[in-house]
Amino acid sequence: MSKTAEPTAQRALPGRKAQAARNDELILAAARDVFLAEPKAPISAVAERAGVGISALYRRYPSKEELLRTLCYDGLRRYNAEAEAALADSDGWAALTGFLERVVDADVHSLTVHLAGTFTPDDSILPEVMRSAEANEELIRRARESGRLRDGVTVADLGLVLEACSAISLPDPERTAQLRRRVLALLIDGLAAPGELPGPPPAPGEFAGRWQPRGK
Repeated sequence: MSKTAEPTAQRALPGRKAQAARNDELILAAARDVFLAEPKAPISAVAERAGVGISALYRRYPSKEELLRTLCYDGLRRYNAEAEAALADSDGWAALTGFLERVVDADVHSLTVHLAGTFTPDDSILPEVMRSAEANEELIRRARESGRLRDGVTVADLGLVLEACSAISLPDPERTAQLRRRVLALLIDGLAAPGELPGPPPAPGEFAGRWQPRGK
């Protein structure tokens, strides 16, 4: 190889990596849109939506299950990043409410509601699951110490709040976002309201069964 050829090859490599990264972003964004609308949609619909060839998609994601797994795992990582960012706020109540607002805006829980049971989780996600549990516990602890959090609210109740917001879905994304924020404001008021909550909170693992593969 000549002295001039090697730098050319080195300069070309970042370009290929950049294109691959762009394709991956397109694929994941398309997969989110396609599978939230119809979890049983074929993987070819994702390639068409992303504007990439089916062979390019399969090189990155060998199966639909792998694509669904990546999509949901990325959602959990986003959730954890927002939780850890919230913990930097010294105001425990503001930390919790700001976290809920950002997660609702990111629409992370729609992935859980629509895609749970469409793939088999593997052990690679366990560190993120533990990270999520620890951050959630700390957010609730600090909110309780602020004196603003309603008695009886648990970490599991956060999931109920977020899933209630994600259930709102209209054809207009902007209107959906507005209504989700409106409902969240009502629910946050409930998190600070006095009085006992009816019924026990969700038990550990009570929703875990939905991650079992659904019948085809």
